[in-house]
Amino acid sequence: MYYQIPQQSQYPEHLTAPMAAELTDNGFESLHTAEDVKKVLDTTEGSVFVVVNSVCGCAARNARPAAIMATQAGKIPAKMVTVFAGVDSEAVQKAREYFLPYPPSSPSMALFKDGKLVHFIERHHIEGRPADAIAMNLKKAFDTYC
Repeated sequence: MYYQIPQQSQYPEHLTAPMAAELTDNGFESLHTAEDVKKVLDTTEGSVFVVVNSVCGCAARNARPAAIMATQAGKIPAKMVTVFAGVDSEAVQKAREYFLPYPPSSPSMALFKDGKLVHFIERHHIEGRPADAIAMNLKKAFDTYC
């Protein structure tokens, strides 16, 4: 039997905790392990919204505010989860397997319906776009799939 060394975050927790809390304080569940991701994406019926959080400016300015705006009213996914790039590396890596054929991207957002990826927003769709425009894109996807 061997001992697995716990994964280390690339970033200090005192820096990332407030960034993570922006989502978890607004109804998102943080997934920290590959098993957490697998459990949610393999077993949840209905819709699941996954936000890959990040420390970058476009996550702070655009992605997190857009995700929150999109989930405040109207049709919303049955389950909302987040993984944090550079913090929960194992969870992010597992989530990205479900995002194929899209390449790794953070921040990014994925919507699943009955286990199938139905909508994906890559980083290049987030950078330089206002949060309200990204939220409108998400709301349209929620109206269609949730």
